[in-house]
Amino acid sequence: MSAEIDPFYAIGVSRLAHQLKAEGRSVIHMEFGQPSTGAPRAAVAEAHRVLDADSMGYWESPALKARIARHYDETYGVAVEPEQVILTCGASPALVLALSSSFAAGDRVALARPGYVAYRNTLKALHMTPVEIACGADSRFQLSAAALAALDPAPAGVIIASPANPTGSIIAAAELAAVAEVCRARDIRIVSDEIYHGLSYVEPARSMLEFEPSALVVNSFSKYFSMVGWRLGWLLAPPDRLARARALVGNLFLTAPSLSQHAGLAAMDSREELEGHVAVYRRNRALLLEALPALGLGAIAPPDGAFYIYADVGHLTDDSLSFCKQLLRDTGVATAPGIDFDPVEGRRFVRFSFAVSTPEIEEALRRLTPWFAARPRLAAE
Repeated sequence: MSAEIDPFYAIGVSRLAHQLKAEGRSVIHMEFGQPSTGAPRAAVAEAHRVLDADSMGYWESPALKARIARHYDETYGVAVEPEQVILTCGASPALVLALSSSFAAGDRVALARPGYVAYRNTLKALHMTPVEIACGADSRFQLSAAALAALDPAPAGVIIASPANPTGSIIAAAELAAVAEVCRARDIRIVSDEIYHGLSYVEPARSMLEFEPSALVVNSFSKYFSMVGWRLGWLLAPPDRLARARALVGNLFLTAPSLSQHAGLAAMDSREELEGHVAVYRRNRALLLEALPALGLGAIAPPDGAFYIYADVGHLTDDSLSFCKQLLRDTGVATAPGIDFDPVEGRRFVRFSFAVSTPEIEEALRRLTPWFAARPRLAAE
């Protein structure tokens, strides 16, 4: 039996953006969460060296796994074994492995709404049942321990994301500890998506492993390390899930790209260059937070991390997809409709990605200012 999967609507917006660009229009891509910068210089140099010296093949880099394990010790004070690190073709396969190794068809898995579109759709594709918990401004658009404790019956699992997509909100350490306590008491397995770690502007994001060693952690080189097209990520699996996760990755995905593994190892020690990217994102975030309220977009989720602004446009539209397409046609600024992240309330939200250059942010604001000024409000407002 096949599962009904919703489209990823931002892909359609991006397709229109590329069509307009092919027609000669100037387009600013703020629809996807991908850095406009390339891989670190050391990673590119290492890739060039390897291309000339290594024929490559199916391979999982022991050195990269050991370096990732050391990263958890250095960053979070958490001891993990290199063998717990499963290298994958980006975070998406890591999410599939985490869910497939921990849950069965029909299992109920909780997640925040709004949340990353692929959580809901991957669960459906695996014939699991997403249990979406409405998370609004009162909870900073994040799951809480109280919300998990109130679910009846308890779900088999929960997906946590901090910083979150689309909001950028971070769960404080005390709340993560409370979530972990509820999950232990109710036998709820935690899958923690930590793909935006390293991209924090208010306080550092904490790993769920600091509070629950049995959590499965998903991460990637796509965001902080600026290596989207290299398709390299990892799943950190606890010992009791490791054998099943390794059996699945061998059969479903084989190995991550060898070239990317060599480059990724070099990228992990390119911190000065990567922190320069974070400084740009911090500046872009500040520009948007200053400018958007003047455009009438004052109700936004707290962008503690990642590189997103999730803004309420409910006074202007109840159809965020059409709104984003019209905005793109009129201004050349591509954004993501909220219905990707929230099938209920997302019709009144838009997500802006600020993972572009600061001049692009400045140009986008020049285009957006007159467009929003001329936009009629809904009659109910």
